[in-house]
Amino acid sequence: MSIDKTLYGRLGGKTTLERVHKTFYDMAFAHPWLRKYFTDKPQQALEEQQTDFISYLIGGPNRYTGKTPKMAHQHMVITEELFEVRRQLLSDAIKKEKISDELREEWLAADSTLKRALIKKSAADCQRAYASQEILDFKNPAQR
Repeated sequence: MSIDKTLYGRLGGKTTLERVHKTFYDMAFAHPWLRKYFTDKPQQALEEQQTDFISYLIGGPNRYTGKTPKMAHQHMVITEELFEVRRQLLSDAIKKEKISDELREEWLAADSTLKRALIKKSAADCQRAYASQEILDFKNPAQR
């Protein structure tokens, strides 16, 4: 019997990822700023897609068949501030699911490797996948 030393294995596999992503998207869909970015897909579809992607990212099975993070988010203005809001919600979701601080930090470190591909300073840095695709650029409602 081999011991799974991947982060995926140490977290408890797909079941743990599914629980965390359900909790995370419950919070994201309720968040006054983040929820504006999630109007075009059902929550469950996003949870499943994120679980498949993170599974691959942290050493689990590769079942992800979606776009690269950069391509999937190319039409969204994701600022440093927005990325940090999302990161905090993910951290909170991991804590709520009673995952150790050590594993939470490892998960957040893996997640942060995507930051460079996602961050944009303005709508001018965005690209449309097709001509009629809307550029999503929402200001933080807390700063109005």
